[in-house]
Amino acid sequence: MSSRERVMAALRHEVPDRVPLDLGAMRSTGITALAYRRLKEYLGITQGDIYVYDTGQQLAVVESPVRNLFGVDVVPLDLDQLRGWQPYTLPDGCPARIVAGFTTETAPDGSVYQLEGGRRVRHRPPSGLYFYRIYHPLAEAATPADVEHFPAPGYSDDELTLLRDQARYLYQNTEYAIVGHFGGSVLEAGQDLRGWEQFMVDLARGGPFLEAFLEKLTEVHLANLARYLDAVGPYIQIIVMGDDLGTQHGLQISPQTYRRWIKPCHARIYGYVRQHYPQVYVFLHSCGGIYPLIPDLIEAGVQVLNPVQISAAGMDPVRLKREFGADLTFWGGGCDTQHTLPYGTPAEVAAEVRRLLDIFAPGGGYVFNQVHNIQADVPPENIVAMLETARSWSATPGHQIYSY
Repeated sequence: MSSRERVMAALRHEVPDRVPLDLGAMRSTGITALAYRRLKEYLGITQGDIYVYDTGQQLAVVESPVRNLFGVDVVPLDLDQLRGWQPYTLPDGCPARIVAGFTTETAPDGSVYQLEGGRRVRHRPPSGLYFYRIYHPLAEAATPADVEHFPAPGYSDDELTLLRDQARYLYQNTEYAIVGHFGGSVLEAGQDLRGWEQFMVDLARGGPFLEAFLEKLTEVHLANLARYLDAVGPYIQIIVMGDDLGTQHGLQISPQTYRRWIKPCHARIYGYVRQHYPQVYVFLHSCGGIYPLIPDLIEAGVQVLNPVQISAAGMDPVRLKREFGADLTFWGGGCDTQHTLPYGTPAEVAAEVRRLLDIFAPGGGYVFNQVHNIQADVPPENIVAMLETARSWSATPGHQIYSY
C-alpha cells in the first residue's frame, strides 16, 4: 500500500498492511523545535535547518529525511509552512528559522513578547519555552452591535493560490495522505477573542450578546471554509478542526452548555464539509477528558478524534475503542506524552506503544501518534523507540485487552 492508501483504509475502518503513522501532520501531532534539533543530531541528520512554523508552541517542520526514516504516512498542508522564513534563535541558543513576519521584543525581566501591529499579543515568561496569548480583541464588547467589529481573519486570494498549488503538488507528486489545517474553533475562539474567564461568563449568562457572537463566529468560519475547500478540497483527504473541550480532570463546560451553545455551531461547520466534500474526513482535535461529549461530537459530524488523551479523566482506551471504534477513527493515544514518553526508558516506551496498539489498532480505524506534541524534554532515544515500535507492530495472536 502507498501511504495515502494506508491512511484511507484506516479511515474507512479497514485493516491496512500496517498501522499508519503520523509525525507533524498537524499542530498537535508534532514535535517542538528543541526536541527536533536533538532528534536530528541523534539520528546523524545534518541537512536542513530547524524551521519553526508554530510560533506559540514552537513546533518544528518535520522534514522528509525524518519522515522517510520512520515511515510517516501523512503530511501537513499548513499556510504557515509556506510563507517564507527568517533567522531565529531557539531558547537554548541554537540557530534556526522561523516564519517570516514573526516579531518580538524582550522586556528587562527577560520576558519575550510577540508583537502584531506593534501590540503585545503573546508572552513567553523568562524561564518559559512557549508563547501564551495575552491580548483578547473583544474583551470589552458588551452588546450585539459590538460583534459587528469582529476581527474576522480570512484567506487572501494569494494565500488560497499558495495553498491550492501546494495541495495539488502534494497530491500529484507524492503518495502521502494530505492533512489540511483549517481550525474552525468555537469554544477556543471565544476564549481567545473574549478572554477565558469572560467567555465562560458569557456561556453561563447566555442571552442576545452570546447569540450574536456565536452566529457571527460561525458565519465567518463557514465563509472561510467554503473558500478554503474550493481551493484545496479536491486534493486533501483530512481537514483539521480544533476545539479543546476538556481538561485533565474532565470537561471545561457541562454537556448541557455544550449542547445549547457550542454543538449547533460545530454541526453547521462540520456538516458543511460532510455535505459538500464527503470524501474529506472531518478531524477534530480536542484535548482532555471529553468522554461524555463523544456521542455529541459524532452527531455533529466528527469522523476522526485526536489526541485521545488517555491519561485524562474518563479516557480509558479499552472503553473508547469498544464504544466508539465503529464510528470514529482514533488518531493518537499511542504513547502518554505526560509521563512515559519524557520520563520512561526506551523499553518502557516500546511496551506502552505495543499495549496501546493492541487496543486501538485491531479492525482498522486507527492512525498512530503520541498523545499531543513531543515536548522539549523528551529524549531522542524514546522518540525513536516509540516510532520504530509503532512501525513494526503487528497484532499479537490472542493478545490481552488491557485496562489503562
